[in-house]
Amino acid sequence: MKTIKNIALIVAGLCSLSSCKDMLDAPTKSAMEESVIYSTPALAEGIIPGILQSFGETNSYRGRFLVNYGINTDTEVYISLKNTTDDKARLANYNTDAFNAQMNTDNNAYAKFYEGIERANLAIAGIRRFGNVTEDAAMGRVLGEILTLRAVLYNDLIKGWGDVPARFEPITLATTYLPRSDRDVIYKQVLADLDEAAGYLPWPKESGATSVERVNKAFAKGLRARLALAAGGYAQRLDGTVRLSTDPELSRDKMYAIAKKECLDIIGSKSLRLLGFEEVFRKLNEEEGQAGLESIWEIPFSAGRGRVIFDLGVKHTTPDKYTKQAKGGTDGPNPIMYYEYDKDDVRRDVTIVPYEWTNGIQVPTALNRLYFGKYRYEWMKRIVVSDNDDGLNWMYMRYADILLMAAEAINEIDGQSAAAPYLREVRERAFPGNLQKVTDYMNLVTSSKEAFFDAIVDERALEFTGEMLRKADLIRWNLLDTKLAEAKTKLEQLDKRQGKYQGLLPKIYYKTKADGESVEIYGLNFGDTEAEALSRNYPSNKTWTLSAADEKSTYWNALYVKDPNKQQVWPIWQYFIDNSNGTLDNKHLGL
Repeated sequence: MKTIKNIALIVAGLCSLSSCKDMLDAPTKSAMEESVIYSTPALAEGIIPGILQSFGETNSYRGRFLVNYGINTDTEVYISLKNTTDDKARLANYNTDAFNAQMNTDNNAYAKFYEGIERANLAIAGIRRFGNVTEDAAMGRVLGEILTLRAVLYNDLIKGWGDVPARFEPITLATTYLPRSDRDVIYKQVLADLDEAAGYLPWPKESGATSVERVNKAFAKGLRARLALAAGGYAQRLDGTVRLSTDPELSRDKMYAIAKKECLDIIGSKSLRLLGFEEVFRKLNEEEGQAGLESIWEIPFSAGRGRVIFDLGVKHTTPDKYTKQAKGGTDGPNPIMYYEYDKDDVRRDVTIVPYEWTNGIQVPTALNRLYFGKYRYEWMKRIVVSDNDDGLNWMYMRYADILLMAAEAINEIDGQSAAAPYLREVRERAFPGNLQKVTDYMNLVTSSKEAFFDAIVDERALEFTGEMLRKADLIRWNLLDTKLAEAKTKLEQLDKRQGKYQGLLPKIYYKTKADGESVEIYGLNFGDTEAEALSRNYPSNKTWTLSAADEKSTYWNALYVKDPNKQQVWPIWQYFIDNSNGTLDNKHLGL
């Protein structure tokens, strides 16, 4: 059950970034009103939906950030990959400019993230002034939630736009126009904020933390671990170079130590657990929202808001008994990912779907048009009736991420033997009933610290395809250009059936199963043969290639148009440059 049905502004006086300057001239509210709001937990808690409103607006996470950030990589792509020049493609192929029509508006994700930050800043300032968080646990929890939500917004601002203005106090006339700040300033503040927030928040399943739509201690700690790994990793900086931070407070060893501590705290709390892999996403699509399982925190969307399946799910080309909207598949898996999984890895067929629905029947798509099976109308308990939204929550973090961050950090600090149990737990879930295969794999990857790190890089791809974590991971590891170049080569080899793809059939063979809607496909796997396909008398077949003959080179060349390390982040959009009083620019991106 969704606990946040309507994301609405509850407390008067919170303002958006675009309107705060005008409100500075408005009559000052009575101090008594502020003192009542910010000293009364029930009233202060009403601020949280106002902050979340900024997450759910049309051009915020809902319709712009979730669909456009995180692609193109070796795991996820804009599904119209042969196109290189439209504005959606340019957001993905590391070649956009500040005038991008998808984003260059006064109400896009960049604006809405700062709107949410300003609402949080006002609340944090008010609570620190009037609230008693040391003696009032309920007020402390409100402050902890708001500090954590502000950290989420800064996490995604840095991922999307790099070094951005640091705003940690309510806007004043003197701070209306701010230049870009070094991201290290933001990292240090949010790392401290999350450390404080965790002290106020309950663990999942504890009193008041029964829903994944409410921030909890595990999420604050997990987000702190994620931010520490980013802060200690590589990034394109304001001088245009890709490098590590030079701030000794954000050294790699200190950041790995934070990630290790926070992840082990979460693991030791036993407040979360792995589910069966398919079960994780069935529960997400069924909208159960129960805390204390694998999902740690989700961006909440009401039933008439949010575009998770709409953009990222298995496509339905026509309305049917599962959905009244014909949507899905704006983004999808990089086709090479289907062949990165071991055939016995249960994650493959949950993550990657080679069919779409037409007139209520599954029909094979094409090799260049696969879908994220983690998001499916057919797994929902309700029928989506909206033309524009599906209302499915976005799972922002889950327990498998904690285990793999722990494995990565412990490998760096203590070595691969100490780190192995955390990777093994994820691997065992991927191969239920096949412990010998898991054991053989673990023996191989624990041969050295370097081999174990490479295994983490691969495992995060297999575990999180479709969850838009890969791009940020590759950037912090300084592997973005390397993995994209590898993916480009693999795509060409896949289409031409060269290299490891030599044995794949050029066609697939298929039929509708006895249930009248499910499709059986033969020819997708290594080892499938034409003779076997013909012996099974499949009534239909189709060519299984990336694109038409005259488009082949376009497909893999569209993965990135210029050096990805020259535009790891998007430019700040021209609307904000023009309205920055000369304080903002995109010079470090060569724009």
